[in-house]
Amino acid sequence: MILHFYFARRFLTGFLLITGVLFALVILVDMVDQARKFSSYDISWQRVLGLTLLNTPETLNLILPLIMILATVVLFLSLARSSELVVTRAAGRSALSALQAPVAVAFIIGIMAVGMLNPIVAATAKRYTQVTENIRAGGASALSISDEGLWLRQGGDPGQTVIRAWRSNGDASVLYDVTFISYAPEGGPNRRIEATSASLEDGNWVLTGAKSWPLEVGVNAEGNAAYFETLTLPSNLTLDRIRESISDPGAVSIYELPAFIHQLEQAGFSPRRHKVWLQTELARPFFLVAMVLVASAFTMRHTRFGGTGVAVLASVLLGFGLYFIRSFAQILGENGQIPVILAAWAPPAASILLALGLLLHAEDG
Repeated sequence: MILHFYFARRFLTGFLLITGVLFALVILVDMVDQARKFSSYDISWQRVLGLTLLNTPETLNLILPLIMILATVVLFLSLARSSELVVTRAAGRSALSALQAPVAVAFIIGIMAVGMLNPIVAATAKRYTQVTENIRAGGASALSISDEGLWLRQGGDPGQTVIRAWRSNGDASVLYDVTFISYAPEGGPNRRIEATSASLEDGNWVLTGAKSWPLEVGVNAEGNAAYFETLTLPSNLTLDRIRESISDPGAVSIYELPAFIHQLEQAGFSPRRHKVWLQTELARPFFLVAMVLVASAFTMRHTRFGGTGVAVLASVLLGFGLYFIRSFAQILGENGQIPVILAAWAPPAASILLALGLLLHAEDG
């Protein structure tokens, strides 16, 4: 038990050290990228730093499998150089027994990544999107989906407009049972429009079966209401931006994702991408365990045998290959080519079996 705690402490120390180094590197690189991206908007360095800090958690979450591989490589190379690994094997400990502690720590880190890092990434990603939209277009647009339908907000020099639709077609190109409430630049509502449907075409909302009420003070709204078979309203929204906002599951916390999937179904959108993302996040601890097993299969050897650099490179490349397969399976699941459960759980299961095969081959020859 003492040996297991020792290995766990060494592995966790390596993991935290590598995470800190990569965190600093990501901040430096991303700060330069944010400064370049918003160089034409004349924002301060404090704002650039804020954008960088909002974007960094998502990047760290993305490279977490690589951190796990590097932490495992650091652990077993240090144990091999100090001959501790040789002593452990000589004492009768098998390779799988020596891996119990690192695997347990990796699994706990995976659970923490799902339960704690995922909500942080969702919150920071959503806030990053809002801040960048405010910088680029002065609070141009926002989108949310709830039990009361689909809500949109667009803005510009004429003021803000709040849009509520009860449902939509599958690709968000047409909204049904739509209400538009326009606000003057000072902030008060000045117009309400209800329409049977609304489609976004060439920078304009094209409303069908619309009725408009003026909301100015002292004006009889119903008496001055107007009917339109077709009504065109300017908009700075695009279909791609609406679809991107709807289809980005990373901006929704895993705790809110099941309810959000239900709301997407009620609004008429396909929730398949969000279902795949949910299952993939639940399978994340097992994939991180697979990364530990893959890295250990190449580095649980004495350094006097040589080829340490090749072994490290092989473990990293195999880890990247498995990550690519996982991403490819996720895309196939999102497109409906394979079932959701298969897309999310098959790559971690196959990775663990592959790594165990390599370990057993190295152990038994």
